[in-house]
Amino acid sequence: MRLKDKVALITGGANGIGLATTQRFAREGAKVIMWDLTDQGNEVVEALKKEGCDAIFQKVSVTDEEAVLNAVEEAHKHFGRIDILINNAGITKDRTLLKMSRQEWDDVLAVNLTGVFNCTQAVAPIMKEQNYGRIISASSNVAIRGNFGQTNYVATKTAIIGMTKVWAMELGKFNITVNCIAPGFIYTAMTDKMPEEVKKQSIAQIPLGKWGYPDDVANGYLYLASDEASFVSGVCLTIDGGAAR
Repeated sequence: MRLKDKVALITGGANGIGLATTQRFAREGAKVIMWDLTDQGNEVVEALKKEGCDAIFQKVSVTDEEAVLNAVEEAHKHFGRIDILINNAGITKDRTLLKMSRQEWDDVLAVNLTGVFNCTQAVAPIMKEQNYGRIISASSNVAIRGNFGQTNYVATKTAIIGMTKVWAMELGKFNITVNCIAPGFIYTAMTDKMPEEVKKQSIAQIPLGKWGYPDDVANGYLYLASDEASFVSGVCLTIDGGAAR
């Protein structure tokens, strides 16, 4: 088991990539703290417990600084440590620049960017005290190549790459690695809403000729969270089938 006895906090863990990551980490021996806003998290945790995994669910909004701090404190008391933070929670509210409302801009930045800051700032002191930690955040390949109608989303995902590099510099002396992943098109509830014609066009830009699955991204999280990546920090790992950039 590649994460045996490690304690992992995963945000947005009840669906899609977050769910695949929660399940994979638990089955690799991690004790999992799963955050989400949907009560489905309880079902996921109960199913994992039936498999013999150690997991808890906390209903937390990453945008609520006080709620984040309280939940981290509670989870830390429960498990005694937090070794891994997966900043996976994210939303989209797509619209072109000329049509995007200020609310749509603010909402996406609150979850995708400020949420990552809130969670990392809350967990990093625990990792510093332990002299050990793995922080991995979700960027996107659109941070590298841009994407029509996603000013707000691309802004957050580009910023994640920059924050990752800064935090790798600041936290490395505490034996904390900081990395991010940049998925391409992945089959999730979020991408299911895309028009079929747009899906076909996207596949034409991917050398492997297909979209990925949540497990493909969970595998990337797993590698960066494991001891196999103990000398990897400040990196953005693309998981996109070689999509054009």
